[in-house]
Amino acid sequence: MHILYFHQYFNTPSVAGGTRSYEMARKLIERGHRVTMVCARSGKGELPLPGAPGDAVRKGVVDGIEVIQFNLHYSNYMSLPRRARVFLQYAFNSVKIALRTDCDLVFATSTPLTAGIPGICARWLRNRPFVFEVRDLWPELPRAMGVVKSPLVLAGMSLLEWMSYRSATACVALAPGIKEGIAKRSPKGRQIAMIPNGCDLEIFQPGRRQDLNLPGINPDDCVAVFTGAHGIANGLDAVLDAGRVLLERGRRDIVLAFIGDGKLKPQLIERARAEGLVNCRFFEPMPKNQLNQVVNCCDVGMMILDDVPAFYYGTSPNKFFDYISSGLPVINNYPGWLAGMIQQHKCGLDIPPRDPEAFADGLCRLADDPELRREYGENARRLAELEFSREKLANEFVDFLERQRP
Repeated sequence: MHILYFHQYFNTPSVAGGTRSYEMARKLIERGHRVTMVCARSGKGELPLPGAPGDAVRKGVVDGIEVIQFNLHYSNYMSLPRRARVFLQYAFNSVKIALRTDCDLVFATSTPLTAGIPGICARWLRNRPFVFEVRDLWPELPRAMGVVKSPLVLAGMSLLEWMSYRSATACVALAPGIKEGIAKRSPKGRQIAMIPNGCDLEIFQPGRRQDLNLPGINPDDCVAVFTGAHGIANGLDAVLDAGRVLLERGRRDIVLAFIGDGKLKPQLIERARAEGLVNCRFFEPMPKNQLNQVVNCCDVGMMILDDVPAFYYGTSPNKFFDYISSGLPVINNYPGWLAGMIQQHKCGLDIPPRDPEAFADGLCRLADDPELRREYGENARRLAELEFSREKLANEFVDFLERQRP
């Protein structure tokens, strides 16, 4: 089966960012299928494709995946109108690929929601099966966060969401709340698989604290790490609030390490500087094959999001699965399915949102009790192996797509 796979933000392990689509495509190829990945430049690193980075379109094969890449640079630092223009340009270019490429099935993954447009066209103009993967519920999330306020824009997004769910022959959801949201707006009986992000058990493994190599970290520090985007949704001011409380308590031995990038990173760095938060350290984003060498050797993983109810059951963050693969106890600051999982499997601490004192209490408890960290870390790794191995979830993914074949 030839799968035409649309993912605007496609990355490999050598490029900073999530690699779900890379892993799923590799499993499809391993199972005997052909995959053509249609993507755009991420701005985080160049894929090893023929031609110059400035070429309008580059084509090549990356680890067995046939890749078509548009020269459409995207960054979280862009304004919303500029980002929307890039989304629409990608969708327009992708529609042309969808209408002229011989394939058996079209698969598109959001975000952005516009990624579903080539699938809609292939479904109705070429009668191809279309499977739509939903990573975030739109427009629910931007509406809840107040990022998009225009009633006209929200109405257009809602219409596109409805068209995507109605056009798809099947859907993949990354979290329980996403599956529920798809079901509410889809025809009765629509096949919806819940396949969350997974754990790369061979890449992220429990390491030794003494092997951590980050500038400015002392051997006796307890290092709590956050990896990923530094944007509005991430609510990272909550970590700086906890950092301030820790310094007020004299706990300079607990270091809060931020690895990644995003629109709010400069503001976070400036706030840390202005308030003298010397326990907050910021580092550049790293590709997965370097990030693992850091995460594996930290003491605690921080699962942080802004206190938005739409997040509670509607997200499947890569960082959580990296943390538990590395055997890190997780400190989590928002309710929902991940908080329930942490409590059920005793693999970390669940703290209330918007409570810096409770956040600091949790960090101190973990820093002061190595045996508790060890117990939670072992439980985390066990959960990763039993429930979320990439191998297991990728096979479920391929099985589901194979059932959609014409």
